[in-house]
Amino acid sequence: MIPVILSGGSGTRLWPLSRAKKPKQFLALVNEKSMLQNTLLRLKGIEQLAPPIVVCNEDHRFMVAEQLRELNINDACIMLEPVGRNTAPAIAIAAIQAMQTNQDPVLLVLAADHVIQDIPAFQQAVAEAHVAAEAGKLVTFGIVPVTAHTGYGYIRRSKQSIANMVNTFLVTEFKEKPDKNTAEHYLASGEYCWNSGMFMFKASTLLAELEKFAPDMVNACRLAVTAAAKDLDFVRINNDAFSASPADSLDYAVLEKSDNTVMVPLNAGWSDVGSYDALWDVMAKDAQGNACRGDVMLEATRNSYINAEERLVAVIGLDNVIVVETKDAVLVANKNDIQQVKSIVQRLQSYGRTEVDLHREVFRPWGKYDSVDQGNRYQVKHITVKPGAKLSVQKHHHRAEHWVVVSGTALVRNGDDEFMVTENESTFIPIGAVHSLENPGKIPLELIEVQSGSYLGEDDIVRFADKYGRG
Repeated sequence: MIPVILSGGSGTRLWPLSRAKKPKQFLALVNEKSMLQNTLLRLKGIEQLAPPIVVCNEDHRFMVAEQLRELNINDACIMLEPVGRNTAPAIAIAAIQAMQTNQDPVLLVLAADHVIQDIPAFQQAVAEAHVAAEAGKLVTFGIVPVTAHTGYGYIRRSKQSIANMVNTFLVTEFKEKPDKNTAEHYLASGEYCWNSGMFMFKASTLLAELEKFAPDMVNACRLAVTAAAKDLDFVRINNDAFSASPADSLDYAVLEKSDNTVMVPLNAGWSDVGSYDALWDVMAKDAQGNACRGDVMLEATRNSYINAEERLVAVIGLDNVIVVETKDAVLVANKNDIQQVKSIVQRLQSYGRTEVDLHREVFRPWGKYDSVDQGNRYQVKHITVKPGAKLSVQKHHHRAEHWVVVSGTALVRNGDDEFMVTENESTFIPIGAVHSLENPGKIPLELIEVQSGSYLGEDDIVRFADKYGRG
């Protein structure tokens, strides 16, 4: 069995924690591990599990690689989607890739940003689904509903389970997100589950059904994988071929049309954590119903979610609120109105504000930087370079840089000179000088960079060489 982890999406409903360049699947929202890492960790103990395939977009590739490395997963296949085409093409390229290296594997398709609290129940459902998948079925996991939720699609199942398949039912209908009355009817009937977006099937079964119902899609995906390029640890899917694929969800493209779709109900404390109220639901709470992370002090506050990333956050006399503090943005909202955060994100986009895409702390394959201060013609950054990592050989047309090493040792190239800079030492990079920065040591290199010049944008970089394949 090959886990296929879908790690697309931007998670805008969890702004300002989640942003386009670092969405929710890469964040530690419920414990010390990220959502992606928790998705992989809950597979531990499942027998005959092959290395995973992770499908993500190009902007996130180094975060995926780093988070896998932290789990000591060094044999994953990371596939880079050049453009978003919804779940069906993403799963199709994974299936085609899987069949290149295996006879006909079973694929367990999971989203990277779900919470599942009851791991044994999840693994039991996986075992039940595996029997159906080996028998040539398309399996979808339906979440046993606990409320008449209007934010999920629903799946209707047969009243009786399939013979010789434990806890497995024929799918009779897929339903769109209902209104409240309809959702209450679904809940009362006992015949409906929430649509989780998790699946299992043989790679050959999926591709045969795609050939039947979406031939243009599977043909485009085959071309895209055939013309894929190996790039460091990544499989870079061909842009032109993949862009020609129709965009569609797996439900619409195949599952709703096939007579071979079955469902395994899952009752395991599942949530897609699609909003702050959903995140509040799955978190541990104090006696007053508050879920808190970070340095938080409360007084006469109830039923609230408070997340403090950088400083003390004090909340007094409030009920049913969301308070989220980051380095560069603060969100305060009534929990009942939290869905309107989408409107804030849209306005930020229309104003061209960087807060919609980037955190103040930005991650790169070599480490990270934090924009500590900026003003007219200057910018200050705290830069961290991982051991053995190196920034690209580059130059700038509009800015000079002054580097002060706080800890560790830097190997610096400045024009034709190459030299070491150690703690409490500094160096100056003039405008137009070809330069590079490397950490040759065993501990992280920490330095303060002061930029000065007429233009300080990140796009003022001319790269001459880069070990991470960036242009």
